[in-house]
Amino acid sequence: MFVFNYEQGATSLGVWGVWLIVFLMLFGLNELTRRNKYIGFCSFVVLPIILSILWFTVLSDTTYTDWFHLAKVYSATAGCIGFWCIRHVKWKSKVSGLECRLADKKWILCFPPLILSINIMEAVVRDLQVGMQYAGGGYLADEAMYVLGGPWNYMNALAGILNIITITGWFGICIRKASDKDKSQDMLWPDMLWFWIIAYDLWNFAYTYNCLPGHAWYCGFALLLAPTVCAFTVGKGAWLQHRAHTLALWCMFAQTFPAFIDQGKFAVASSYNETPLFVFSLAALVANVLVLIYMINKSIKRKRSPYRNELYVDLKGYQDVKSLSN
Repeated sequence: MFVFNYEQGATSLGVWGVWLIVFLMLFGLNELTRRNKYIGFCSFVVLPIILSILWFTVLSDTTYTDWFHLAKVYSATAGCIGFWCIRHVKWKSKVSGLECRLADKKWILCFPPLILSINIMEAVVRDLQVGMQYAGGGYLADEAMYVLGGPWNYMNALAGILNIITITGWFGICIRKASDKDKSQDMLWPDMLWFWIIAYDLWNFAYTYNCLPGHAWYCGFALLLAPTVCAFTVGKGAWLQHRAHTLALWCMFAQTFPAFIDQGKFAVASSYNETPLFVFSLAALVANVLVLIYMINKSIKRKRSPYRNELYVDLKGYQDVKSLSN
């Protein structure tokens, strides 16, 4: 059995080398865009405008123009722009003369969980679409990719819904305090801890394997690993920001150069074996059920709303991230 049950290419040293390059590029570009606000602005405001013009003109015959790919690239980019504003928009109060930050406004802190939920729901809808319309297999109507619909799609769609339900501690989002080592002003989310991130990664990998089988080697494996590694190392506590940055950058690249993952010697195809399809989605569902049970148990014991309040304040992971904030 090949790695992750891919049919071709996954055992090739060349493909592993390209995978490593993709991973390192995503990790490195995220570091650039998070540590320099001007590079971030150019990457998520200026660059998408230029690329959008190209996608709908000279590249219209090759780029993805189906609803899902367009929704994905623009929702991810919208998240990056919103997070940039939360991190960097400041003004001086006319009343007090003191500096005010957008991040201090409670209403704006609803934006990160909202855009994250929208992003997850887009994939949930796609899973349901594949399960209903492509049971037994078929080519997606909006792109030349073969998918195999089945019960795994419904399991994973449920896992995605649970993943949304277990997004907690909305109003605890804060900004990383500047230090000599890191002046990034990352958007920290102390309540978004490792168990939720792992459950998300399992769900999203299963989704890509179910619905984007020809892309899952890169957008399911490398793309998910880059923000997770960053969140547990140099960019601790800012997983959602890292995820938005890497996802938007990857989507812009894939929109512009779709042949990279669709054809050629570095493309990696799925085996369409029903066993891994079922196992990956089952693992995602079990993980998200466990996170839901833990969230409910924690909420009852601490008598705290998981949405109005921060829920995991007693955990060391939460306290470590909170200590990094202003």
